[in-house]
Amino acid sequence: MEKINWGIIGCGDVTEIKSGPAFNKVNNSSLVAVMRRNAQKAKDYAHRHQVPKWYDDVSSLINDPDVNAIYVATPPSTHEEFTIAALKAGKPVYVEKPMAHNYQSSMKMARMAKKKNLKLVVAHYRREQPLFKKVKELISNKSIGDVLLAQIKLFKPSLKEDEMTNPRVAWRIDPTISGGGLFHDLAPHQLDLMYYFFGPVQKVSGVSMNQQKRYRADDLVAGTILFENGTVFNGTWCFNSPIEEDQCEIVGSSGILRFNIFSGNTITLLTTEKTTTLSFDLLPHVQQPMIEKTVNYFLGEGPNPCSGDEGAEVMRLIQAFTT
Repeated sequence: MEKINWGIIGCGDVTEIKSGPAFNKVNNSSLVAVMRRNAQKAKDYAHRHQVPKWYDDVSSLINDPDVNAIYVATPPSTHEEFTIAALKAGKPVYVEKPMAHNYQSSMKMARMAKKKNLKLVVAHYRREQPLFKKVKELISNKSIGDVLLAQIKLFKPSLKEDEMTNPRVAWRIDPTISGGGLFHDLAPHQLDLMYYFFGPVQKVSGVSMNQQKRYRADDLVAGTILFENGTVFNGTWCFNSPIEEDQCEIVGSSGILRFNIFSGNTITLLTTEKTTTLSFDLLPHVQQPMIEKTVNYFLGEGPNPCSGDEGAEVMRLIQAFTT
């Protein structure tokens, strides 16, 4: 393979700005086909983004001879089905997060990639963004000493009635489609970063509940992880909060790192001597650095930026917090 010719399964909201345009902006990469069950919407997307082909059938896109790699961007309930279908067709896959509907599905996907000797990447794209790569660098070079504790708080107000009936939101709080609620939609980014920063997990536990009972999914989750390197993590996700909060704090023996995961573009480094703020440019397409690494991996020019096994491990953590 000299160039990756992508086909997107599920050209919905996430592909409009976050990912879709990046496939044509990365070297040796091109978006050649898109698919959506709604033919008119698939045609419209292809027209607006100058994509040569569009389909309303998954099999037709997967088996298009001009497509040599698949991006699965549908809701989680179909990730396993479409990823395995693409792998069986002999095509490598870049699959959206959360990797699957549940941990068991994610393991099936990872096993199929190994069985077929094909490449599978999970779109935990924040690990390739400059801000979070800098956090990892600061941890690795002991800018805050030995890491002791990491904490995450994500608080959001309750969804309004009109939001819950909006198709763009409704599937995210339907466990049959998303696997859970807003936690399952947002926490994969955060938990993957913790895994990326701290490595293998020794112990994990959590609790989740549906406090307000306004929809079927749990709206409060809390969890704790002990990493093998000795770092202790705790996180709290509340989707009934009167205020919004998005904070990650990493405490070391000689300093503290503070940053947001979904908002803002700065890292604050606090030590006994001084406080330093590092700022980063906002990315026009947040997945572009990850897509570039994925293209290089598919072409045999670099390592896997997030393997199926890594994606499955994040799903295991999510499941441990919520069951």
